[in-house]
Amino acid sequence: MSKLKITLVKSPIDRSKRQKATLVALGFHRVNQTVEHDDTPQIRGMLRKVEHLVQIQSH
Repeated sequence: MSKLKITLVKSPIDRSKRQKATLVALGFHRVNQTVEHDDTPQIRGMLRKVEHLVQIQSH
């Protein structure tokens, strides 16, 4: 299964609770932090909700 490398590039300050909760569920704690996840439909759905805050690389 391929992996996704996800970096938080914008602050979640002044965003909705739902978007903040999604970022926490993805494992983010700070801006410019990078996490890796498997490329699954569940992760893709979460990323769709916060795509304006993150940068995604597949490898």
